Amino acid sequence: MDKKNYVFGKENFIILAVAIVIIIIGFWLMSGGKTTEESGFDPRIFSARRIVVAPIVTMIGFATVIAAILKKPKNTENKTLKNN
Repeated sequence: MDKKNYVFGKENFIILAVAIVIIIIGFWLMSGGKTTEESGFDPRIFSARRIVVAPIVTMIGFATVIAAILKKPKNTENKTLKNN
């Protein structure tokens, strides 16, 4: 069977999967804050976790996605020359 040539290598897919998990964790940290009071809102929506930590974790995840896309796979040794 012929081996398919992918743009990304195995390491790129692993880094991309880790980045997606980091992004999901960031959004999970941001979630919550529903109110049970009829007169107002729950002041816990202004906690440091939701205002500071969660956006930083999410941005780290997005930066990791960019790194996974830009990382050059190790096994790309003139594939165009080998195919000809």
